[in-house]
Amino acid sequence: MKLRDLAHGRAGDKGDVSNISVIARDPADFAWIARHVTAERVKRHFGAMVTGEVRRHELPQLGALNFVLHGALGGGVTRSLALDPHGKSLSSSLLEMEIPPPPPRG
Repeated sequence: MKLRDLAHGRAGDKGDVSNISVIARDPADFAWIARHVTAERVKRHFGAMVTGEVRRHELPQLGALNFVLHGALGGGVTRSLALDPHGKSLSSSLLEMEIPPPPPRG
């Protein structure tokens, strides 16, 4: 299943660093998402586009994960000729990640 089936996201930027939040639609799915959406998987998902470290911060009280991707914006907004220099579409790209479906509840 796609991560977007369980979560929504938002992206921001600062220089050459992208910040992507992944928020569980249902708080009951947060632990499942946290188990399967690791910093390593996020780095692999973006491949060569992210040249630096990926850090993950957990916000369980919000049902959210926050990923900080260093070296993700081609040098930064003011230096990049990319179509999406701010990286706003990166959250949509991350939500395309395949994860296993959670076990049935009940």
